[in-house]
Amino acid sequence: MSISQIMSKKLITLDIDDDLNKAKNIFEQHNIHHILVLNNKELAGVITDRDLYKHLSPYIGTSKETPRDSTLLHKKVHLIMSRDLVTTNENSTINEAVLLFYKHHISCLPIINDEYQPVGIISWRDIIKVAALQHLKKIAQTNS
Repeated sequence: MSISQIMSKKLITLDIDDDLNKAKNIFEQHNIHHILVLNNKELAGVITDRDLYKHLSPYIGTSKETPRDSTLLHKKVHLIMSRDLVTTNENSTINEAVLLFYKHHISCLPIINDEYQPVGIISWRDIIKVAALQHLKKIAQTNS
């Protein structure tokens, strides 16, 4: 099975000069765990919800919030994003993707075109879902 069959094509992206407040709002609004970061339409990095919350104060939005806490929200995304990316193209198979996840200990795999522009993304959760559905289908065929 090809990656293109299961990758998410509806990409939510940030620009490298966007601030962490924008990233925080996107994570909260869309309930996602990875955001691709672009520089002139090319993939420049990835920011995860874990990256974000590791850099923010737990007091943001509470009565204990300090001016320093809210200042952290103005940091630029490029300061905390992952730059050393593992990517693939949409012709890759799910088995090839699984090997990349395993070998590189990553949680998402950006899918890029020849111009290094993102065309999709797949996460380890997507891989688990495909494996579970294939297993359930196999069980149903065995029980029929």
